[in-house]
Amino acid sequence: MHFGQGPAGTHVPGLSQARMVKIEQDILGYNNGFAAENRAYFAENGVLALNLVSSPGSGKTTLLCRTAVDLKSRFPVSVIEGDQQTSNDADRIRETGVPALQVNTGKGCHLDAHMVGRAVEKLGPAEDSVLFIENVGNLVCPAGFDLGEAAKVVILSVTEGEDKPIKYPDMFAAAEVMILNKVDLLPYLTFDVERSIAYARKINPQIDVLKVSATSGEGLDGWYQWIDKKRTAVLSERIAALEAKLASVRNRLASH
Repeated sequence: MHFGQGPAGTHVPGLSQARMVKIEQDILGYNNGFAAENRAYFAENGVLALNLVSSPGSGKTTLLCRTAVDLKSRFPVSVIEGDQQTSNDADRIRETGVPALQVNTGKGCHLDAHMVGRAVEKLGPAEDSVLFIENVGNLVCPAGFDLGEAAKVVILSVTEGEDKPIKYPDMFAAAEVMILNKVDLLPYLTFDVERSIAYARKINPQIDVLKVSATSGEGLDGWYQWIDKKRTAVLSERIAALEAKLASVRNRLASH
């Protein structure tokens, strides 16, 4: 039985496909407006915002803690933590000395752009910094919601199934990079790394793949280099925008 057919790609008892499509368009339309505001704020302030998504238990928070410790001396880092309840993950991040704000969604299964915008107002990430947004543990709902981020980063641990990319294709299609985490455990598992990567690239041929262990540190240099590359692009765009604004002011002054 397959309930993912039709224009809406899903099934809700009592609702037609057309009605579901209209509801989704309305919801995502409002969300995208807030996402555009977030993106403009990030661009104006040189903030690299990364949306980290995964199943529960992938090691996302452990990876973030290790990343925060290793990078906080190089440039400002801050974190928005998304969960249904508790402040456990934000507490863990703050123990590293990096500012973090917990966003609890209640029954919600993902962060949306309005939540992130409100969190950014309260957290106040520094200019030219990196903001990590740890989404609610879920490989379904966060795929469709733009938060204004520069990229989605999907984390898959080797303690999960290698077929996750084809079971949850929307998330892997939306992600720019897949982090294969907990590779230090590979000698004790039957996880097929190459098959997992092949599945991910079947869904998204352009996806980057990084093999890391947040515990042992294996592969983290590649992750940090990827962040540096994205941050350099954000800073270059900010400089170009400031130069364009300065040139416009000079032209106006010259015309007078």
